[in-house]
Amino acid sequence: MDIQIDYQHRKEELEALPIEGLAIFVLNHEGKPFNTEVSISFVTDEAIADLNKKYRGKEGPTDVLSFECDGPDEDLSAMFGVEEAMLTLGDVIIAPDVAIRQTAEFGTTFEEEISLLLVHGLLHLCGYDHIEDDEAERMESLESEILEAWTERRAAVSTAGASAAQ
Repeated sequence: MDIQIDYQHRKEELEALPIEGLAIFVLNHEGKPFNTEVSISFVTDEAIADLNKKYRGKEGPTDVLSFECDGPDEDLSAMFGVEEAMLTLGDVIIAPDVAIRQTAEFGTTFEEEISLLLVHGLLHLCGYDHIEDDEAERMESLESEILEAWTERRAAVSTAGASAAQ
């Protein structure tokens, strides 16, 4: 999988987080092929507010935006006649300053908030939405399921690493 990360804002804090690993975990969870490509950008409030206005007609910054490229179910190998054509799902844009403000509101850590926003954005690229109540419930449930599995996996890897070091 090709995960392209652009740290336009808060680079030091964000580089310390396992962004690429979580993105791959989500895409694997959703059964995306090895040739899937996603870009993730971290931007200022001003930049995301501009995108929010331009593409959604809404004023002010939001926490995350997703822009789909190839459809989540497209089979590009047939279209291009090759087995290894890239499936470019799209772009996830996250505003870390909004995430920081949300940590106070929701009682989360910066890493937890960024992780949730990343999972949320990637699920949009995988075809999920939250316009209807039942869709929202399914998406929120899936976000929780993925984040719980991710936390358990990281804890198991950490424990295994600590045991091996002894």
